[in-house]
Amino acid sequence: MTLFLIMMERAGLIILLSYGFVHIPMIKETLNYPKKAKNQFILLCLFSVFATISNFTGVEIKADLSIVNQTLSHIADQSSVANTRVLTIGMAGLIGGPFIGIVVGLISVFFRYLQGGLSPYIYVVSSLLIGLFSGISGHYFRKSSGEITVRQGMLIGFLMEVLQMVCILLLSPKFEQAWRLVAFISLPMILSNTLGVGIFISIITATKKLEDQAKAVQTHQVLELTNLTLPYLRQGLSIESCQPVAKIIYQHMNVSAVSLTNTTTILAFVGMGSDHHLPNTALLTELAKRAIATGKLTIGRTKSEIECHHPNCPLTSAIVIPLKWHEETIGTLKLYFSNEEKMTYADQQMAMGLGNIFSTQLALGQAEEAARLLSDAELKSLQAQVNPHFLFNALNTISALIRMDSEKARYLVGEFSKFIRSNLQGTRNNIIPLENEIEQVNAFLALENARFPDNVQFEMHNNIPVNQKVSLPPFTLQILVENAYKHAFDKQENGNKLCVDISIKRNDLLLVVTDNGIGIPKDKLKLLGKQKVKSKGNGSAIENLNKRLHFLYGTKAKLHFESSSKGTQVTVKIPLEEM
Repeated sequence: MTLFLIMMERAGLIILLSYGFVHIPMIKETLNYPKKAKNQFILLCLFSVFATISNFTGVEIKADLSIVNQTLSHIADQSSVANTRVLTIGMAGLIGGPFIGIVVGLISVFFRYLQGGLSPYIYVVSSLLIGLFSGISGHYFRKSSGEITVRQGMLIGFLMEVLQMVCILLLSPKFEQAWRLVAFISLPMILSNTLGVGIFISIITATKKLEDQAKAVQTHQVLELTNLTLPYLRQGLSIESCQPVAKIIYQHMNVSAVSLTNTTTILAFVGMGSDHHLPNTALLTELAKRAIATGKLTIGRTKSEIECHHPNCPLTSAIVIPLKWHEETIGTLKLYFSNEEKMTYADQQMAMGLGNIFSTQLALGQAEEAARLLSDAELKSLQAQVNPHFLFNALNTISALIRMDSEKARYLVGEFSKFIRSNLQGTRNNIIPLENEIEQVNAFLALENARFPDNVQFEMHNNIPVNQKVSLPPFTLQILVENAYKHAFDKQENGNKLCVDISIKRNDLLLVVTDNGIGIPKDKLKLLGKQKVKSKGNGSAIENLNKRLHFLYGTKAKLHFESSSKGTQVTVKIPLEEM
């Protein structure tokens, strides 16, 4: 029992070693990438030092099996040493592989050989074997399961100490003396070595699990913040968008205050000190200006560094994270703390992550705005192309009527004015009220009937309730009516009928335009809406309409044609929820 307690005390060195593996970044990296040349060198130096210390912190076992609790001096010829050398060599092989295990074993036995004692050459052989076998075992377990578990580590620790005892029995010149020594030291040595390996692996494993859990919590927190702030940051950096973002960050992070700025102005401030850190004021601190100028995270650890001269300001430190767009800093996120000790390394890492994500959100917002403006410009261009030739026909008709029927000419001038006004409105707006579209259709019909009196019998059935406001893209109905006038009744002088039905079905606006004209040839029917179709005009009116519907509603809007020699029916379906 006495030897066991002494060995467990000596095994406490392994706790010091495990501290380095879980707290010192340079040493922590060796666990993740043990095969890198730099990390192999670090592991070699580290375990060699501890293996050497293990030799000189052991206890001397004399020939009569009495214990001398120090081994700094030379060991007597008939004495042996109980130490944690096997534990350190075994851990070197487990972590660093066979090469590290063997080299650490060689360095360790060099000092053990200098100490002298009973048959020191035995430990040369055992140390090399322990380094080799532990290295092979560690490589096998990592390859099969990704990491070494506590149970696997303890098994290896047990087997390595058993190997040490076997070497003593087989290689010692005096078997009886070796047997007495093994019987005395084997149980405490095996137990302490097995427990030592278990403690080492468990400390590393537990710490890694805690770090993974902390990262998972932090990742969840960042993703939650990303989800909550995305709708605002996509609008860009403004007082209206930044104030709610600052509130969200303040509520979800352990900080004393949060601020968002552009390159010249404070846009939002929430938390302690909000009585004197006011939005829409000039950005004055050198800390923020330095972050903007360098594009790098900047930390202020004292009250003087954050440059708040208010006598009662509770803020003492801050992290300033630049927000970028196309590698150019366009603003900052500032996290304030009332105590520097509350500003942890995790806070700094999370702040950097938030800065990158917020910068991406701002870039997405800019890209979406650019795409929207481009689509809007293209949409306006399409709308501006509608029916320029009709205007000339209408003017010619009015001109002819001025001499023959001045009253009718005056009436048509009014209808023409309505038509022009509707056209101008259509080129400015992506959607217009249904009543405006109907007014434009009526103006068109008045002008067309003046040219060809009683040529077409027209009916419109508007089934939309009076109190329900419905909108649609400009020229939607007018194009379909004009298209029917222009193409459906070619070579038909009498009996021409055109009917428009407007209704709502399953939350969709339905426009159905039906004529009893000559129909559309099959080869043209399958091309309508997809490309220009050769016709009297430029053949692009229906394609134009389909493009605008696609821009505004995507696949939710439908333009459908049915045609035969008895006439054509065109149906437009527009989702009401998108208006």
